[in-house]
Amino acid sequence: QVQLVESGGGLVQPGGSLRLSCAASGSRFSINTMAWYRQAPGKERNVVATIGSAGSTNYADSAKGRFTMSRDNAKNTVYLQMNSLKPEDTAVYYCNADTATSRYWGRGTQVTVSL
Repeated sequence: QVQLVESGGGLVQPGGSLRLSCAASGSRFSINTMAWYRQAPGKERNVVATIGSAGSTNYADSAKGRFTMSRDNAKNTVYLQMNSLKPEDTAVYYCNADTATSRYWGRGTQVTVSL
């Protein structure tokens, strides 16, 4: 079992920045890929960024150039640095971890971009 706890969400003005964190516990050594997803009201949950066990990253087109995902293996934590935020980035952001056999989700953290 893997437990994921997100933090760092909040209200920010357009053009601002936030850094989300996701701390993993439990059978964290079995984790392969981790990812950030987001879900806006009335919309599907979509991937924002992924990071492999070796640190390689991939981003959704909407995140490229503005968001950076990183991981600190010593702290068992992944981060999502979000810059130049737009109102359309408003969503609940979820942390995700994949092992060889299972997929785990955190409970999410709300990000609201508004004046």
